[in-house]
Amino acid sequence: MRMTQSFIYTTKETPKDAELKSHQYLLRAGYIQQVGAGIYNLLPLGFEVLENIKSVIREQMNASGASELSLGFVTPASLWQKSGRFEKYGKELLRFKDRKDQDFVLGPTHEEAIVECVKGRVKSYKQLPLNLYQIHLKFRDELRARFGLIRGREFVMKDAYSFHSSYEDLDREFALMEKTYREIFDSLGVEYAVVEADSGAIGGSGSKEFMLLADCGEDTLLVCKDCGYASNIEAGKRKKKDYPQSTQAPAEISTPSLKSIDELSLALNIPAYHILKCVAKGVRMQEGESKVAIFFINGADELEETKAYNAISKIKSSALELYDISAQELESKGYCVGFMGLGCKGDFVVFDEEICEGGVYLSGANKSDTHAYIKVDSMAHRADLVAVQEGDACPCCGKPLMHKKGIEVGHIFKLGEKYSAPMGATFLDVNGKAQNFIMGCYGIGVSRLISAIAEQKSDERGLVWESGIAPYECMIMISNIKNDSQREIGERLYKKLKKDGVKVLLDDRDERFGAKMTDFELLGIPVGYLIGRSLEEGKVEKIYRKEMRKELIDLAQILGE
Repeated sequence: MRMTQSFIYTTKETPKDAELKSHQYLLRAGYIQQVGAGIYNLLPLGFEVLENIKSVIREQMNASGASELSLGFVTPASLWQKSGRFEKYGKELLRFKDRKDQDFVLGPTHEEAIVECVKGRVKSYKQLPLNLYQIHLKFRDELRARFGLIRGREFVMKDAYSFHSSYEDLDREFALMEKTYREIFDSLGVEYAVVEADSGAIGGSGSKEFMLLADCGEDTLLVCKDCGYASNIEAGKRKKKDYPQSTQAPAEISTPSLKSIDELSLALNIPAYHILKCVAKGVRMQEGESKVAIFFINGADELEETKAYNAISKIKSSALELYDISAQELESKGYCVGFMGLGCKGDFVVFDEEICEGGVYLSGANKSDTHAYIKVDSMAHRADLVAVQEGDACPCCGKPLMHKKGIEVGHIFKLGEKYSAPMGATFLDVNGKAQNFIMGCYGIGVSRLISAIAEQKSDERGLVWESGIAPYECMIMISNIKNDSQREIGERLYKKLKKDGVKVLLDDRDERFGAKMTDFELLGIPVGYLIGRSLEEGKVEKIYRKEMRKELIDLAQILGE
């Protein structure tokens, strides 16, 4: 491609509201163009990078035995109503009516659509297992679209869905997809971590995230550098802390105006881990009402809200979300704010799994200015509720955990029967009995990868692409287009490389040398050939973008003469 015939336009100015360097460079280099909040055009350069990433993904997915298809971008709302997600998914799901007043959604994900596609066509266990995938446009109405393609409303995603006759076979496919994803991200040349994760709105019994490591990442990861354990903080585990037990006898004590853990610990000269922290949250229910959830954790710990929500949803599946409940709302329901504790009657009461049954803790006494040392006798519901902190012990090897930042670029789930059961999707097993399909799903944020890779790989000059995903393999820069010798050699090299099957960009613009060099650095193309002064010595300068290393090559050698 010749620059003079291309749709490549670069700018010097840093765009407003572009916080991340990846967002700035992709806009400045002409890879993307913003057309609305979280909605971008992929210009020719960006489109080429997207297609190269798709090729890497397709190669590995096809090698794994998966088959590609394409599901409709618009999905009937009736399918989402069958699965129960139409009401539960929230405002991120874009709903609309057509001219016949029928409800539809723009799918952010396609579990319902794929179940409907397979249902009735796959009838026997003999047709299983099956893995179907697509690379498709999606839409999610993000509340705060930001960071360019990293958190856009419209995006390209690779989503795959597997169907099985047993959970053992689902486990096999899950392991195969983890291996396939590792091969994809290894091929893309990125630094990443595979972490235990929360399943979120997709649901299911287990999931893993593939996190591209970057300082700008929105996700906080827990990583053990000794054994390799890694987890998203929302699903993080730690080695159980064995705190010394309190020897206080059960008794009430006056604690005027002492409400916080720190105040109690200081005034009473007791460690925070001898105090029972009571955290109240509001729960919005699918039925439209709001309820109160009470969580008890060790006073030395903090509540992890995703874990807290998961604990409530296991008790009551119609729980939509947790919210910060106000003191006024709690008081109107009869709670003694600041002194809530054991015996507090919430709609849901959950204890952290590290609270010691039979242990004595200082707890709010549910009356003003009063706490009490109380023995914990009964815990109907227990769950892991703690936000694991940096420095906590690794659950695998016991060494200190550390925090890293990451960008989620892939996620794999064990769905089980979450979608097949409510949608009536069954097959006949070996005994001729109808069974629900057992499912898995596996996603990669394809367009997000453009920004994520740019964030990890770019430098102070601009983008730096690996050869397999760059829009062009090399770029020829004619230093002075008005110099006949330089122009002739540039044209000859351009034609030779094209003949050899090399994807090459020729900068044949009538621009000064400095502008051409700046654009080469900004565009991030792996190799540049500079046709300039060294031509007088029969040489061409070869520039490696990643290291900005330069070497002189004989003209005869490069032209194959």
